[in-house]
Amino acid sequence: TTPEIVKLVELFAAGGVNKIRLTGGEPLLRKDLTDIVGHLKEIPGIRTVGMTTNGVTLHRFVPSLKAAGLDSLNISLDTLEEKKFEFIARKKGFRHVMKSMDKALDAGFALLKVNCVVMKGMNDDEVGAFVELTRDKCIDVRFIEYMPFDGNRWNFSKFVAYKDMLVSIKASHPGVVRLKNDDHDTAKSYKVPGYAGRFGFITSMSEHFCGSCNRLRLSADGNLKVCLFGAAEISLRDALRSGASDAEMMSLIEKAVKRKKASHAGMFNISKSKNKPMILIGG
Repeated sequence: TTPEIVKLVELFAAGGVNKIRLTGGEPLLRKDLTDIVGHLKEIPGIRTVGMTTNGVTLHRFVPSLKAAGLDSLNISLDTLEEKKFEFIARKKGFRHVMKSMDKALDAGFALLKVNCVVMKGMNDDEVGAFVELTRDKCIDVRFIEYMPFDGNRWNFSKFVAYKDMLVSIKASHPGVVRLKNDDHDTAKSYKVPGYAGRFGFITSMSEHFCGSCNRLRLSADGNLKVCLFGAAEISLRDALRSGASDAEMMSLIEKAVKRKKASHAGMFNISKSKNKPMILIGG
């Protein structure tokens, strides 16, 4: 429920968390989303509230989300070809996504992020086109290495390492430069000099960043995951509903965080292990 979300974020904020990202599934399906954003922005210690969306209906909600205080947006988009979009998403909506992107930029969402999962034989031939998006648009395209989850039929033959993507991009954009990243950034950032935006790579598989990862995930059913690729979860929702005190809740969270491992098991081991589909985890 919304009060439970707010309560848990208050607890996380008390523990030092200052950035919240609402994901899915698709968060815009939730009718009280703008109310949730407004409540989260009022919590002491929370500096940034962001959202990840497929962008199909986003254009209708940009003004209200901005007014509620939403700070940043990520749009998931794996292709710039309309027919391929329909094949991947199994529905129409490509033009709505592009409209949403422009509306978000016009509304002042600085450095809008576009998340693209790259798969060999599917969209690896489009990395250059995505970089070209950054020529005139102030966006941050993040190429995400294909990661194994239940239900996505992960196969190493579809995997494209970030270094191979970078070689391809440099062939068409030889002036590419590396940008400095903050300690806990998940992406390795680059830029074509003179372009309005930038691009980067989330290298979870080929060069993991587990040692600097400070992310926690709370699923839609109230389970806390300290590692995206780990099956271990703890139900904070159930603890709340059973009447746990703030001190008991904080103890649960602290114990979970302290069990966070130094690194994940590697893509081949992960592909054989049991984990939720990404749509159920959120992200």
